[in-house]
Amino acid sequence: MNFEAIQHIPMSQQAHGIDPNHVVFRLRTGRDDLKHCKLFYADRACRLTPVIFSSVEMQVEAQDEWFDYFQVILESPYKRICYYFELDDGTQKLLYYGDFFTDHRVDDRSEYYQLPFNHPADIAAPPAWAQDAVVYNIFPDSFATGRRFISGKSSEKEWNGQITRGKLGGTLCGVIENLDYIQELGATCIYLNPIFAAGEYHKYDLLDYHHIDPCFGTDEDFRQLVNDCHARGMRVIVDGVFNHVGWNFFAFDDVVRNGENSKYKNWFYHLQFPVERPEDPETYPTYECFGYERMMPKTNTCNPEVQEYFCEVGRYWVREFDIDGWRLDVASEINDGFWRAFRQAVKEEKPECILIGEVWETAQHWLNGDIFDSTMNYDFRKHCRRFFAEQSIDAAEFDARVTNMRMRYKLPVLYAQLNLLDSHDVSRFYSLCEKDPARMQLAVLFQMTFIGIPSVFYGDERGIYGLQEAESRHEMTWSQEPPALADFYKKAMHLRTEHPALCRGSYHTIKAEKKNGLYGYERTDGKEKITVFLNNQSAAAEISPINGKMLWQPCPYGVCRIHTGGVKRERDDSGSGRSCGCVQGNRQQGAA
Repeated sequence: MNFEAIQHIPMSQQAHGIDPNHVVFRLRTGRDDLKHCKLFYADRACRLTPVIFSSVEMQVEAQDEWFDYFQVILESPYKRICYYFELDDGTQKLLYYGDFFTDHRVDDRSEYYQLPFNHPADIAAPPAWAQDAVVYNIFPDSFATGRRFISGKSSEKEWNGQITRGKLGGTLCGVIENLDYIQELGATCIYLNPIFAAGEYHKYDLLDYHHIDPCFGTDEDFRQLVNDCHARGMRVIVDGVFNHVGWNFFAFDDVVRNGENSKYKNWFYHLQFPVERPEDPETYPTYECFGYERMMPKTNTCNPEVQEYFCEVGRYWVREFDIDGWRLDVASEINDGFWRAFRQAVKEEKPECILIGEVWETAQHWLNGDIFDSTMNYDFRKHCRRFFAEQSIDAAEFDARVTNMRMRYKLPVLYAQLNLLDSHDVSRFYSLCEKDPARMQLAVLFQMTFIGIPSVFYGDERGIYGLQEAESRHEMTWSQEPPALADFYKKAMHLRTEHPALCRGSYHTIKAEKKNGLYGYERTDGKEKITVFLNNQSAAAEISPINGKMLWQPCPYGVCRIHTGGVKRERDDSGSGRSCGCVQGNRQQGAA
């Protein structure tokens, strides 16, 4: 038995309630090391000594190169649970509890692993609508001025004595006039990058948190946008920038003018008086900033005044405009206490309002149910880049990375992760694919059939590409005929929304081998099982016959054929290999 590989952490993603009556238990072991693993559980408040244990067989939920991950979702009659694991490698049986291995039980129930109380308040519970959502991420300046049109013209507007700028002419009215396009594409939710009054076109240097930037329109334009979205059954998420402000924001301006006498001096970090705004962009400012960006001084969110100011901003846009969520900028650099207060403030106004943190790294810390409902899953992009765009890893390594994404989080928040291929902060994924539609389409098909919320950056469906910021934030290509990629996106997004198993179902890998690009998996929700195969290689691939209906077999180059022995990937007439995918589903026995 590989003792070094075995791991269980109580009160974590490896032991957590998902509702008052169900608890997820996980145990990590060495790959292919155990033949069987059982969970033994009991009422830790049982009046008998020793307590009476029941048992349930655990199953291998996922694997990576080194480990198996056993899991069971226990329907428990107990709110207070003590538990242990029975490990069987075929030659030896051991019990595992309290981080020790033994061959016997003890009478003292406190020595076992403990779930002290499955408290409803401690259950991570993202809004129910989130796992069914398909998000369309709009960078407002770049999207639309009117119906299927963007001017491409810069603009300047005056706001309380300050100048705000636009670069490409996008407006909120432009978004309103293209909601039909977004909905027909298959999106059920829009996420808007910053729209509040700010200096530069990107609007991350805030001037006023209570009004729409005049380059984008008016507060009433935004109210109409939200109302029109809701009338269509769509949700609206906006960007909240609370880590920093613009250097002309009223509080920082007061600090510059009044120095140590400013009543706002404690709203900011590490001020050196007199505070000056350096003209040279290469000069390091004498105050803490976002990175070293001199125009974005960092706020002191530990200060109760700052906390209350921004919590009221959070409440205001929910209360007055009925927004459905906040995407929270630079979330990992803000103290936990602020985020807990912000969560309480927003959820008091609208419990179903989603909070999505911008966290580029592993995000367990923020996803225990008391801070965020979701985070931007940049690891999803990273792994898709390696497998689909660069083709630098095989299916086995890709699945190992997928397993890591799945096992690191509590089950409810896994279904609410915002899975993106690109955003305003990174290169376009189509560029990483070297503008190869086949590689892009495989990545999109995976995005639309994986666990979590797919997020499409505006124009990805129209083949916008670019490695640098100026290119990746390119104006929407309304004047150009949409490429075949747009139809692919539409079919893939509708495939997801039409099949609940793709939104809410379990995930099980069925094919992922070393030195091979064929990747297969199943999504199952009890009523339907959907099987997906992605052949990310030039070589032909054979799969075994699958009972059920072929839902979709996208073959942009006409080189896929259905054979009696399964789906075969063939070369085209030129002999150059192309990647392809297929999706097949069937109703499960006993399903309504």
